[in-house]
Amino acid sequence: MADQLTWEDAEEIGILLAEKFPDQNPLEVRFTDLHERVTQLPTFADDPKRSTEGKLEAIQMAWYEEYQDAQAG
Repeated sequence: MADQLTWEDAEEIGILLAEKFPDQNPLEVRFTDLHERVTQLPTFADDPKRSTEGKLEAIQMAWYEEYQDAQAG
């Protein structure tokens, strides 16, 4: 896992969010709230203004994959 995460690190961010919010269904999180959660991660080091809907969607889907795995497990 990267030391400093950016908006391009959707998979790693998804894993961290799944660990931090294990009971939260990512599909129920608004993009504004997702943006806030990502930028508050201790290892997130990118410019908050560089996010896009596509990047947030990629993070949400990575988080959702982790969430589904945990629910099935």
